[in-house]
Amino acid sequence: MEIKMDKEPITSNGLNKLKEELVFLKEKKRPEIVAAIAEARSHGDLKENAEYHAAKEEQSHNEGRITEINDIIARANVIDVTKINNEGKVIFGSTVYLEDLDTGEKINYKIVGRDEADLNQKLIFFQSPIGKGLIGKNKSDLVEINTPSGTKNFEIKDVKYI
Repeated sequence: MEIKMDKEPITSNGLNKLKEELVFLKEKKRPEIVAAIAEARSHGDLKENAEYHAAKEEQSHNEGRITEINDIIARANVIDVTKINNEGKVIFGSTVYLEDLDTGEKINYKIVGRDEADLNQKLIFFQSPIGKGLIGKNKSDLVEINTPSGTKNFEIKDVKYI
């Protein structure tokens, strides 16, 4: 596993979700896995015990994720966008309201860190093509962004810090 020592920007909401996941993995998931391993062990021969091997593999994944979350939390640089005085500039943590100039579709994205990004929830990684294309721009700017699915043209209708 690659360990990065540099700070990783994250919103306070994103950090809270990671902490909740960590508690769940340590306090709920870990004991369940330990119980499953003990149960599988009681069935005898471990070499041909699929339940035992599956539980051990699940344990490995769980412990790996715990290590990963601990690393992210240790490197977290929490950015609270509500405390930043900014007038219409797209920054990390801001919510950007866009109009797709090719389709007329109105969309919005919140610019977030790697571990928070989820396109289905309109949370976009600040290093993604769209994230990079929006950061530093201002309300009313016209933006052309090259994405894997082609060039997109947007107008920034509004920027909010919520």
